[in-house]
Amino acid sequence: MTALTLSTAGAPGLRADAIVVGVAKGTKGPVVAPGAEAVDKAYDGKLADVLETLGASGAEGEVTKLPAPSGFKAPLVLAVGLGAEPEKDAGYDGEALRRAAGVAARALAGSKKAAFLLPLTDAADAGAVGEGALLGAYSFDTYKENGKDAKSAGGKAPLADVVLLGGKPRDRAYKAAIERATAVAEELNRARDLVNTPPNDLNPAAFAAIAQDAAKAHGLKVQVLDEKALAKGGYGGILGVGSGSASAPRLVKLSYTTSKAKKHLALVGKGITYDSGGISLKPAGHNETMKCDMSGAAAVFAAVVAAARLGLEVNVTGWLALAENMPSGSATRPGDVLRMFSGKTVEVLNTDAEGRLVLADALWAASQEKPDAIVDVATLTGAMVLALGNRTFGVMANDEAFRTAVHEAAEEVGEEAWPMPLPEHLRKGMDSPVADIANMGERMGGGLVAGLFLREFIGDGITWAHLDIAGPAFNEQGPFGYTPKGGTGSAVRTLVRLAELTASGDLG
Repeated sequence: MTALTLSTAGAPGLRADAIVVGVAKGTKGPVVAPGAEAVDKAYDGKLADVLETLGASGAEGEVTKLPAPSGFKAPLVLAVGLGAEPEKDAGYDGEALRRAAGVAARALAGSKKAAFLLPLTDAADAGAVGEGALLGAYSFDTYKENGKDAKSAGGKAPLADVVLLGGKPRDRAYKAAIERATAVAEELNRARDLVNTPPNDLNPAAFAAIAQDAAKAHGLKVQVLDEKALAKGGYGGILGVGSGSASAPRLVKLSYTTSKAKKHLALVGKGITYDSGGISLKPAGHNETMKCDMSGAAAVFAAVVAAARLGLEVNVTGWLALAENMPSGSATRPGDVLRMFSGKTVEVLNTDAEGRLVLADALWAASQEKPDAIVDVATLTGAMVLALGNRTFGVMANDEAFRTAVHEAAEEVGEEAWPMPLPEHLRKGMDSPVADIANMGERMGGGLVAGLFLREFIGDGITWAHLDIAGPAFNEQGPFGYTPKGGTGSAVRTLVRLAELTASGDLG
């Protein structure tokens, strides 16, 4: 993991492989962002002119490298675009800083140490830059020739050491911001690792074992229900989805508790470690990335551990509904009826609508503890990708104010999200002649139908939100900002922020 520190050292005398400065897109050309005054001075105040000559404009994500000026111990200056210059007296947006830091860290792969001179007006800015740098430096090399010692794409190891200049190492707020950025980024990167791990190495039992190890390391309570315990408890949804696989399902309960807590937040994650579609087999071309169908469980797992590392004054319980959805002679068939943990029966019309089945059991289990709120996270529907694209997740809820709060929390931490409705008229499409409800309804608005199905398994009087992260959970395109190709860790930061807001009493 890349190291992150604060320093009051001057840029000229700092031994590093590169100095990172920000450049914005001004009305008349590139503008050097605050924080880089010492570097600009060393170029006789003409750094912006030099950058413009080299083709830089200050556009978001743009990278320009140039030799460091005489007298600097670092040999390289890297200018990273911040996007449009903010209005007078307005600071740079935290997400702009986060993205720029991520771009710079990725561009400096192969370097041991880089000093970041991006604009820091307060501790929150320091946290954003630090978080972006740690996320941008991520790489997944476990399966390359030399294992974890292998270098990342392009033959370059990730940036090893990030130093934030202009920060205040002895200031309590700055120290807290860096500690938070480190904890959140490390756990988000752990979620990315899980999503990127191939399904032959990450089946439900293996995922549960990883959760048990983390619980031991961070003082969490953990309970794992195997197939025998699930059968005894009547978890028909999880068992039904996992019945076609040689790898038996699991339900993992991961709990962080503190005597200072006044609220209890429950998080529920869909953990389909591989989704073939089951008997309703996915068509060719739709199977290759289905290792990512456990991204919701990975996000919940990471958020609970991050809450523990941050010592948040809130009880957080994570439920990981883990199964592998495979076709076989023992697999659930379209037309089968499953009796869920809640006692309701579900007619399975499509075995590729399996995520809602495992979530239903976990949501009802979470409801039995009567938490103050439940938030579930899932790569649930292709319909949500069609609606919102590949970078935005949908937010549904049984309480409009809570949906708004979740949406605002996501925006605050830089995750793109959008509030979605739960239209009552779509519920009728799931009526079944043989069971209490079917797992499919109208095709149009399928993401909303899935949300309405999940709502059926929330205990009375419990506030609930559903995050459909099917679009942003796995990036099949090239990297951008601090987001790599592959697993992204979508929703981790939103969940952590919700836990923080619950702890402070500012959520609902």
